[in-house]
Amino acid sequence: MANGTWQKSSYSGSNDDCVEFRSTGALVELRESDDDDVILHATPTAVADLLRAIKSGELDHHA
Repeated sequence: MANGTWQKSSYSGSNDDCVEFRSTGALVELRESDDDDVILHATPTAVADLLRAIKSGELDHHA
């Protein structure tokens, strides 16, 4: 389906427990590196909103 290359944060180093992403044109795909069969498809706006919420601590009460 997608031709993009999966990327992960440089903070992950050689660790395989991380979230990877790739762009597929109009969508962004996200997956966990240790469960790569499950892929979330989202718009770039939705991903940006998620990252903003994570960085601001809005989701900390779910931890």
